[in-house]
Amino acid sequence: MNSTAVKPGIGSRIFDAFNIVFMIVFMFLMLYPFVNLLAISLNDGVDAARGGIYFIPRVFSLDSYMFLLNNEKLFSGLWVSVLRVVVGTVTCVFMTGLLAYVVTIRNFSGRKFMRMLFLITMYFGGGLIPTYLLMVKLGLTNTFNVYWIPGLLNAYYMLLMASYMQGLPESLFESARIDGASELRIYASVVIPISMPVFAAIAVFSSVGHWNSWFDVILYNSNGKWDTLQTYLRKLLLEVEALQQIQDAQAAYSKYRNISSNTLRAAVTMVVTLPIVCVYPFMQKYFVGGITLGAVKG
Repeated sequence: MNSTAVKPGIGSRIFDAFNIVFMIVFMFLMLYPFVNLLAISLNDGVDAARGGIYFIPRVFSLDSYMFLLNNEKLFSGLWVSVLRVVVGTVTCVFMTGLLAYVVTIRNFSGRKFMRMLFLITMYFGGGLIPTYLLMVKLGLTNTFNVYWIPGLLNAYYMLLMASYMQGLPESLFESARIDGASELRIYASVVIPISMPVFAAIAVFSSVGHWNSWFDVILYNSNGKWDTLQTYLRKLLLEVEALQQIQDAQAAYSKYRNISSNTLRAAVTMVVTLPIVCVYPFMQKYFVGGITLGAVKG
């Protein structure tokens, strides 16, 4: 029996062509801002003030990047940022996962109350001033601990992780309890290994949040001892913008003549964004997989 392949109709071809064109335009719109910033950051500052730079630099210059990399505090800020990401992410994922496991234990009578209690915190907060006063009373200001202790528990992450854990077979936990394992041992030896997809997704969310955070650094780190990379780059940008407003300072002009606020802002954006861009392709599947798994029973 001979079978002939069904050729796509004219409507199907038009749809495929439209879909391809739409995706190309959409990809261009997503990539263009990043390419434009890269071109501006690699351009001479004086020439960049003229505008008209789109895809490639008109007058190639690495002065903005050299200015950033020649500052010793840049690397200390980078160290603090990396330390914050590692400590903040590990502690947040572990403690929030533990909370998610507690509110999913079926024989725990207070699990619904605890879930509702943390759910309320997603919509109501104490406010900026009460939170700041609390940090002062706890002695967390001007310390590294202020970066990770307030973020140990996250209600939104807890809901995602709890939704995933509710789909795990109850027989796994019952058999572990029969063998004499404590709840903490069950969480560490059973829950974490089989819940790794949602744990990885939450780890990505948490690490990006810690890496991009800067307002809490300014608010709680007044002495500048624990400045992160983002905060230090912001200070550099404000410094260059202020020096450019001084017309009669010949020394400042000589030092920053090839740097403008536009090129430095673009270079700062590239330096801050590049680590996330490098990590995202390897963790992309956890964004989609973690949210999907956590939303099944949400």
